Amino acid sequence: MADLDLLTRSLARNVKRWRTERGFTLDMLAARAGVSRGMLIQIEQARTNPSIGTVVKIGDALGVSVPTLLDYERGPRVRITPADQTVRLWHTERGSYNRLLAGTEAPGPLEMWEWRLMPGESSDSDPHPAGTVELVHVTAGELTLTVDGTEYRVPDGASASFEASAPHTYGNTGDEPLVMIMAVSVPPVQ
Repeated sequence: MADLDLLTRSLARNVKRWRTERGFTLDMLAARAGVSRGMLIQIEQARTNPSIGTVVKIGDALGVSVPTLLDYERGPRVRITPADQTVRLWHTERGSYNRLLAGTEAPGPLEMWEWRLMPGESSDSDPHPAGTVELVHVTAGELTLTVDGTEYRVPDGASASFEASAPHTYGNTGDEPLVMIMAVSVPPVQ
């Protein structure tokens, strides 16, 4: 894929993503950025290569940088937190403690689930609304997490967070049962 085509498609994906996360309609973003609604439609459909000035206006209106709008490597964010990198905020001599396993901004509904997957089983999930984030923490076994076609291994004691607006699958390719805790944060309805 040519660099210009890659940047055009990345800009399309990122403008739409940030506009949706900010709760802006096309008309709202057009007014804030000082560009036409038609231009925004062409950008979001990857049918035009706007000037850098237009990209700057859109970035300013969305509150994100130009590199963020042009980021073609990012795709769905997945961050795995190894067990040895969790943060203890409090502990006692007798062994009590709390640990921050994983966190994210959550302006809308937030759900917590317990999952158990037996060896060889998996569960597919369709994309959730834009801005939906999931957090998982594995308490036994190893999770094979597939997000937008890319496979990630999350071992016992580790945590992961990812944008759930892409297709994703939770799988157990190991020989023992997988147990995990999952939190789902859905953006508020605008």
